[in-house]
Amino acid sequence: MTMSPVRDNHVVALFPGQGSLVPGVGRPWASDKSWNVIHELSEVTNVDIAHLLLTAEHDEVVQTDNAQIATYALSLVGWDSYQRRMSSPAVFLGHSLGEFTALAAAGVIDYVSGAKLVQARGRAMKHANDVAPGTMAALMGGDDGAIARLGEIDDLWLANFNGEGQTVVSGSLDAITELERRGKEMGWRRVTRLKVGGAFHSPLMRPAQTELDNVLATTTFHPTDASVLANVDGSTHNGGDVWRTLLSRQLTEPVQFMSAVLSLSSDVTHSLEMPPGAILTGLTKRIRIFREQSCVEPIEEQL
Repeated sequence: MTMSPVRDNHVVALFPGQGSLVPGVGRPWASDKSWNVIHELSEVTNVDIAHLLLTAEHDEVVQTDNAQIATYALSLVGWDSYQRRMSSPAVFLGHSLGEFTALAAAGVIDYVSGAKLVQARGRAMKHANDVAPGTMAALMGGDDGAIARLGEIDDLWLANFNGEGQTVVSGSLDAITELERRGKEMGWRRVTRLKVGGAFHSPLMRPAQTELDNVLATTTFHPTDASVLANVDGSTHNGGDVWRTLLSRQLTEPVQFMSAVLSLSSDVTHSLEMPPGAILTGLTKRIRIFREQSCVEPIEEQL
């Protein structure tokens, strides 16, 4: 009989998306005992993940299919290393791709099943962008009126709600170009095109749906005593088959990161952010501070 880990109710484990990956980011972890995770997942996926994390150049690293499996694997190296030393958090939250890693860390899926899902997802999303090219842009400083005016541009969709005044959109290349031109007039202080391989979390990812759903259909989702916050609804789910639908929806629906953070219990006071991330803890702090939740202390980083 497998015993459930003793969980720390004060800690949320955060798992980043592929945008955190840069060349050489795995080097500080290459001598860690948990680096064996890289070898295991490389064999399963037939991808040289060590190369992607240690020696690959920028253009190869940021390619969607490479970035997703490399980020997933490195985050699990960090997670495996942490588990050797500390008790397990009770709450898990991943951003986009990071949701798959969060589920693996929480025990809802095993590492290998997660790697197969991530590999299929990355390849399918790369193909979807070949079919319908698009990209993403980060918007700063807009209010509800500015958000409403986004509807004036065709083929543009809200993709990530990362906090007050920080929204990410996806769209066709023409739509993002028009947004860059009209952004200030529409009420945005800054529009920053992101270096990503497609219009993620938007209808332009629909060509990837069938391939992802086929792998989801053959994946076993276990129950867990941990709380995993879902991207598409910001709510807590404790494992099981519901994740088959939630992960499918995530492909074309926005990431509700702010809603997920606001649903954290007041008991959660520390975060543990996996490599290669260094952004989600800051976002979580700002969301809590901005909303002035008097009963909740801003998240403090544990590592």
